[in-house]
Amino acid sequence: MSHPTRNPDTRTLATVAHTAFFLLLGASLLRFLLRHPGEPRTPWIIALSITLALLYVLGPALGAAPTARRLLWLGLVVTTWVVLVVLAPSFAWCAVPLFFTALRTLPPRAAVVLVALLTGFVVIAQLKLSKSFDPNLLLAPPAVAALATAVFVHMERQAQAQRELIDDLIRTRRELAATERREGTLAERQRLSMEIHDTLAQNLSSQQMLLQAADRTWDTDPATARAHVRTATGIAAHGLAEARRLVHDLAPSELADGAGLAEALRALDAGPDIEVRFHLEGAPAPLPDRVQSALLRIAQGALANIREHSGARTAALTLSFLGDQVVLDIADDGHGFAEPRTGAAERGHGLPAMRARVRQLGGTLTIESTPGEGTVLSAAIPLEPAP
Repeated sequence: MSHPTRNPDTRTLATVAHTAFFLLLGASLLRFLLRHPGEPRTPWIIALSITLALLYVLGPALGAAPTARRLLWLGLVVTTWVVLVVLAPSFAWCAVPLFFTALRTLPPRAAVVLVALLTGFVVIAQLKLSKSFDPNLLLAPPAVAALATAVFVHMERQAQAQRELIDDLIRTRRELAATERREGTLAERQRLSMEIHDTLAQNLSSQQMLLQAADRTWDTDPATARAHVRTATGIAAHGLAEARRLVHDLAPSELADGAGLAEALRALDAGPDIEVRFHLEGAPAPLPDRVQSALLRIAQGALANIREHSGARTAALTLSFLGDQVVLDIADDGHGFAEPRTGAAERGHGLPAMRARVRQLGGTLTIESTPGEGTVLSAAIPLEPAP
């Protein structure tokens, strides 16, 4: 049996159970004081009632998981309640909220055994209070305990089924997204291969044929050879234009239509559960296209890692223009990770790809992370001095 702490229905049931416990405890103490004024055991009853209330208040702070401290706390609560019921049987009905506490804390079988023992103790206490045999006192407590246990178990099973369904949906969504990415990558590769074949490859093949023809006729027919060379030169110029067009098409779409790097970074998103903030420091300077493209790709990759692995709630992007270099810092408040040993291979493709992008531009990539304290990734790329 799981012990969810964030389920709204479980929180509501816990609030109702806690309120019922203190109401029953107060009513039982008031009943005892009204019916047994001035008895020698009264100070003990009052002290035990206060002790039980204080112990019960400590429960939520220990969580619902069956840890050693939680089990010790449950044992102290049950023991105090048993002693209290022995001295004053009217406190027996405080066991009903304790049923819920036992079911939340213990594994299913142990919880059912404890509920059965508490129910038997309640029956004995009620029969002790009664002056004559009453079948209701014998049957009502087990019926209430069985109903409470059945309702709780049913709610737990429904919550577990919902959690499993949500996990399946999330897993399916990720698989579909991965499949779509793979299909998109394959389609883009096919498009690029067709573009290269129909433009660059054909141009290069034509140039080769023209230059070979010029070489064959260079001595016998110089005019024709020079015509072949001029034609090959024109084809080379056309191929260069096509190559530039392909490179432009491969640039990030976020930087299309003259959009600057700062605007593209400000528009980045890491999903509905992560707040992304952007900060610009220093006086913005014109950046080469390849620098803008590299920094944008690094930011996108870092946010993808934050979304998939960090458990962060916020991420901060800071673009700093420092005169001779531009620096992009990506910080998150996730659980962080232990940095690998020097020389150890990095897992995955994200970080190695970022390092390769920065290294091609003569820059450096640094990562600082500590378990439980988030991660900071910094990419610094030198800039050529303005003329």
